[in-house]
Amino acid sequence: MHLPPWLAHALRAQRGPIPWSAVVRGALSAGPLLLAGVLADRTSLGVVAAIAAMLAGINDRPGSRRVSVKRIGVPALAGAVGMVVGTYAGEYVGAVALTVLLTFVGLVAGGISAVGPVASGAGTQLLVASAIGAGMPLPDEGWLRAVAYLGGGCWLLALRLALPTPGALAGDFRFDGEREAVAAVYEAVADLLDAVGTEHATGRRVALTAALDHAQDALTGPRLRRYASSSAERRLHAQYAAALPLAEAATALAWAEEAVPGRASAGPRRLGAAVRENTHTGPLPAPNRSGPALRALDDALLRAAEAFDRGRGGDLHTRPRTLRDLLRSAFGAGGREYGLRVALCFGASAAVAQALHHSHWYGEHQHWYWLPATAVFLVKPDLGPLASRVLCRAAGTVLGALVFAGFALVLPRPEGLIALVAVSGALIPVATRHFAAQTAVVTVLVLALVMVGGEPQASASRIAETLLACAIVLIVGHLPMPGQRGGTVRSRLAAAGGAAQEYLAHVLRETERPLPRGAESAVRDVRTEGTPPEDTRALRWTLRREAYRALAEARTAITLAAAELPALARHSEGADEIVAVLERIVDTTTACAVHLDDSGRLTPEQVHRLTELLDELGRLDEGRGRVEIRLPEVPLAG
Repeated sequence: MHLPPWLAHALRAQRGPIPWSAVVRGALSAGPLLLAGVLADRTSLGVVAAIAAMLAGINDRPGSRRVSVKRIGVPALAGAVGMVVGTYAGEYVGAVALTVLLTFVGLVAGGISAVGPVASGAGTQLLVASAIGAGMPLPDEGWLRAVAYLGGGCWLLALRLALPTPGALAGDFRFDGEREAVAAVYEAVADLLDAVGTEHATGRRVALTAALDHAQDALTGPRLRRYASSSAERRLHAQYAAALPLAEAATALAWAEEAVPGRASAGPRRLGAAVRENTHTGPLPAPNRSGPALRALDDALLRAAEAFDRGRGGDLHTRPRTLRDLLRSAFGAGGREYGLRVALCFGASAAVAQALHHSHWYGEHQHWYWLPATAVFLVKPDLGPLASRVLCRAAGTVLGALVFAGFALVLPRPEGLIALVAVSGALIPVATRHFAAQTAVVTVLVLALVMVGGEPQASASRIAETLLACAIVLIVGHLPMPGQRGGTVRSRLAAAGGAAQEYLAHVLRETERPLPRGAESAVRDVRTEGTPPEDTRALRWTLRREAYRALAEARTAITLAAAELPALARHSEGADEIVAVLERIVDTTTACAVHLDDSGRLTPEQVHRLTELLDELGRLDEGRGRVEIRLPEVPLAG
């Protein structure tokens, strides 16, 4: 018996080793900040800083230090802005005006969240902090609360930058996640080569794309200088850049399903080990040049060995997103639907909370902000399917509230509660693997913070407000919206189609290079003369990376949409077939690029495959207008 997709998603948890370094950072974040506030007789500021550290801990995911600056710092800054807005709005405007303002903040934050993962984290903290600032009864000025909030987020970021991680102890302290990420790319190339001609080839190519995305993110975070500023960093950049032609050749081999010698994967594996251990590559396997893709693979191995020896740096093959791109994401179909959904849920929960608060349903408790803050985590589409989020949130809150109620009966105050906050902070990195577990840990931590701040035990009201927020989000989440539904999936498909079109057009422009005059025997010498300039090749790899990344993002959005309840899942029907065809188009384009480097012309089979795939794409998307790719005229090999 198969479970419904939304229930199967709710029961699914991530697996992997315990991130002990993140556990240590979590233990040293919220608890010590709260203790410092209590000792300094500024408990309220300590509570605010601890909340910020807790939310930063949720964003403290595996990756390099450089990535953590954006992943933790940008949301913390957005949360500080939300704290200022919420505090002064809560002090100087009435209930109706406050609800309208929070609804507008929800609209802005929802649209921003459609830009990407970091922007989504920033939108989440903007909303949560604005609700806390408006509703939490604290004696401090708004700007002081914002400073405390920003300080809490920066404290965890400082721990991330300063403390060593297991991956850094064996090598350069600066490159813990970066070195591991680049090594994983070479290993993914080797795995794909091993799977050529088998049913596992497609999955291995997807894994290679994920490894390249992860390595690219790990190396392109913020730095003081535009270019790599040390020999070690330049060497690591060169090693990443050298993996791109290897990935291209391996993808072409998988597309052609050519027989690959068993030793073909040995070279990339040795390169991966050299990156991880920061050593020389040693001898690489002898070349096998029986076909265009194998010749490309061997040439890429030779260039990689040279890059490893010289380590002069390399292009990371990224193009910064322009302001126009960001605005298109925020105000396009996906951003509009996302923003409206978040605004309605956040505004409705704030309105209900205000009504209950002013009718004294809360009694002496002053935490009406819990209702809209809970709705934020429930309504965020990138956190998982709606029904799954609601189920996990309800179960996690009930469990966490009951656990805290037991601890509150026996723990001394405030030292016992401070210790509980520290333990909960340490558990967050492990609990993030499942939304219900994360909710339970966060519930315990927040209830402990509230009690340290001077309010009575509030487990019962926390459960009631969470269940009320679940009902609001379920209702609003299924309301009809203006325009076409499935805006997130549509926008991701459009982005993937556009990236595939740009990559295809660039590769096929290379067919304009004529074959040299002479006998047919001269074709074997065209490789050298026909090889595109390095800047053209670099642009090709950049476009290839963008196409595969856009496809991966579309696949993720489709998977989440398909796990919704049937009323919502039906709006994404057929999208998985479209993205599968787009992936085959990009794979075929990659194979064409490798063949063009070798001979300067496409074969009739390659053009036929491209034409078939584009026709299939047109049939699947007929009348929907989600993607459109055209095949330029191309000369064929004679």
